[in-house]
Amino acid sequence: MKAILVTGGAGFIGSNFIPYFLQKYPNYHIVNLDKLTYAGDLKNLAEVENNANYTFIQGDICNRELVLRIFTEFDIRGVIHFAAESHVDNSIEGPEVFIQTNINGTFTLLDVAKNHWMLKPFVFKEGYETCRFHHISTDEVYGSLGDDGLFTETTPYAPNSPYSAAKASSDFLVRAYFHTYGMNVTTSNCSNNYGPKQHQEKLIPVIIRKAIEGEPIPIYGNGQNIRDWLYVLDHCKGIDLVFHKGKSGETYNIGGKNERTNLSIVKYICQLLDEKYPKENGDSYAQQITFVEDRAGHDWRYAIDATKIEEELGWKAEENFETGIEKTLHWYLKKYVVKQ
Repeated sequence: MKAILVTGGAGFIGSNFIPYFLQKYPNYHIVNLDKLTYAGDLKNLAEVENNANYTFIQGDICNRELVLRIFTEFDIRGVIHFAAESHVDNSIEGPEVFIQTNINGTFTLLDVAKNHWMLKPFVFKEGYETCRFHHISTDEVYGSLGDDGLFTETTPYAPNSPYSAAKASSDFLVRAYFHTYGMNVTTSNCSNNYGPKQHQEKLIPVIIRKAIEGEPIPIYGNGQNIRDWLYVLDHCKGIDLVFHKGKSGETYNIGGKNERTNLSIVKYICQLLDEKYPKENGDSYAQQITFVEDRAGHDWRYAIDATKIEEELGWKAEENFETGIEKTLHWYLKKYVVKQ
């Protein structure tokens, strides 16, 4: 039984990834280390909590003593590193925790993994030659696009928020451990994820929740900022491919090829709600859309070119935005105890 450490597995993407991974790989034991901050919720993992191949440990990735104990006790042979502070607005209000978790936490994990797996730079311990550290990052490290173009793996980094700056720093640490120590690492940078289990402060859950509760649906600025949307399970399958088949030291961009303005997202969700959960008075949910003051330093557009992972590893997004958002809406309607 091969032990894999998944960090931040109670968060949005991690809690979609772990059930998928456990089902696909019955010879893996998943150790989930999560601090359970506001973004982590064990309810998201209820389906696997009694799985014999799953262990949950509450703790901080910055706690070196704890991370050492986990590596020793379980003889960790792979790391899939989700854990991060990731809410841009929160990073603007209080950046320090983003620096601690995203940079110092990633360093702690890398350093403990290196020492557990390797005798010295470029020399692995016997039996540990295939151990890999996979780091999940974001397209926000590339900064902001204009009206044209796509982010590729060679796009220069230009982070514009404390969150993206901290993630960029963690990406460079992973790169440094490959070039300096010969550690077996991979990185993936994803576009905006959506789907079941996402924290209620994120855009799509906010739209659905506010609409159902009859509250104003807030949209920053004029709503014309553009994001590339990736269904979370498609992202999980991409991570799986990179972890198992990606080339050591390489970065792979994972994007959904589903560019939408924020305003078009909210209008489409309101339209779906009008069809699937109409108001008794016949009004459209779109009447609740409200424009609010724009976020400080709000990036204009993100969009990913996923050609590398498609051509080299055979990945392809299975959901388009319309199919993915319908599944997402169905999940949130059930979550908010709506009769369908």
